[in-house]
Amino acid sequence: MIPWLVGTAPFPPVDTALREPDGLLAAGGDLSVDRLLDAYRHGIFPWFGPGEPILWWSPDPRMVLLPEQFKISRSLSKKLKRPDYEIRVDTAFAEVMRLCAQPREGQAGTWIVPAMQAAYGRLHAAGHAHSVEAWQGGKLVGGLYGVALGQAFFGESMFSRISDGSKLALAHLVRQLQRWGFGLIDCQMVTAHLTSLGARPVPRGEFQARLNTLAARPGRIGQWDFDHDLFARTAHP
Repeated sequence: MIPWLVGTAPFPPVDTALREPDGLLAAGGDLSVDRLLDAYRHGIFPWFGPGEPILWWSPDPRMVLLPEQFKISRSLSKKLKRPDYEIRVDTAFAEVMRLCAQPREGQAGTWIVPAMQAAYGRLHAAGHAHSVEAWQGGKLVGGLYGVALGQAFFGESMFSRISDGSKLALAHLVRQLQRWGFGLIDCQMVTAHLTSLGARPVPRGEFQARLNTLAARPGRIGQWDFDHDLFARTAHP
């Protein structure tokens, strides 16, 4: 059994999360800005489907990408140097969430339900949630969104409309976070795709220790703006 959160009841300790399903910690509560920030501060995130109550998770192990360990493939490196795309930040947050919510191949639905879109929209308006967007020919072709707390970034979801569209956004995010001194990008769940990008699973205890340090540092609240020299851009030969 897991506890049901009522009102402002605190989250239970993360080490009480279930092993099956892995990381299920609590249900109930709300998706207010304060509740969400408290969750992320403790390494907890909401994840639930249509018609389900709010479910809170803290899996073990936790998938983490350290910025300095991000892997850029040869093909992505070539695309990053091309001049035919533009990276924008925090200019289309709601649209990025909407596109991330579209069902993927083989999926019947999405966990980015309207209540989640509204809640993270409030986080974005409060300066804690951010979108990184790849644009090409005036069209949004890839992107991601997540939550920043102190010097930790919690990646939530990404989408692509062209090959490597989301990776273009991710590469710029990682490079900028390195410059800002961020120490980790939380990827939540272990997947082969994330492994190919350099992410690795770490025990929950190790993740929590890193998070406790990084979340306590001064953060960057408000509209983000990336440096323009993150990758050298060259004209087509």
